[in-house]
Amino acid sequence: MKILIVEDDKTIASGIEYSLQSEEYVTMVSYTFKQAESIIANGLGDIDLCLFDLSLPDGTGYQLCEMVKKRNDIPVIFLTALDDEVNVVMGLDMGADDYITKPFRVRELLSRIKSVLRRYNKQVQSKPYIDLENIRVNTLEGKVYKNGEEVLLTALEYRLLLIFANHIGQVLSRNQLLERIWDVAGDFVNDNTLTVYIKRLREKLEDDPHMPKIIKTVRGMGYKVGE
Repeated sequence: MKILIVEDDKTIASGIEYSLQSEEYVTMVSYTFKQAESIIANGLGDIDLCLFDLSLPDGTGYQLCEMVKKRNDIPVIFLTALDDEVNVVMGLDMGADDYITKPFRVRELLSRIKSVLRRYNKQVQSKPYIDLENIRVNTLEGKVYKNGEEVLLTALEYRLLLIFANHIGQVLSRNQLLERIWDVAGDFVNDNTLTVYIKRLREKLEDDPHMPKIIKTVRGMGYKVGE
């Protein structure tokens, strides 16, 4: 398992690299946006996951994440000292799979890496199509279609929909949804963030978002898809 680390603070980068190698991960380290951009432009090779610092001397982790997601379906985790909701939501909208705020414990970072990789492996192994009303989720392509037309979802919107699709007929509480999205709770995980993504999913998938037939609210309990 190979991980690309992009972090301009060499002390932090060395600490992460040492910890990952101790867990038998193979690592590749870049200290600048330009170095990382070159790696991504060459196709990322056999890299399985990316750790991107948001603030680099010559660019941002946001830009790197966007480049990765356009080329490869591999997970991205942001490392940042910025701990406000605007940056969190922006990172998730860019397609990030998780977000961890500095300073963090090595054990927490390792847990999040394993959780993200588990989610990706489960996604690949699941059945190729899941139908919900007039919505089809193609789990092999990672795409969603409504009445045969592709619906563009962010990475987090897609993962949230996949959780519902894999639990048809089951009522999922807000806490269960948050745990399944991030597995390891972070400070940025809150009801407001979940509410935003439920609303966005309904706007993209429902014929009438105000009267949802796909993602239904079960008053006092949570949400449910299907009967």
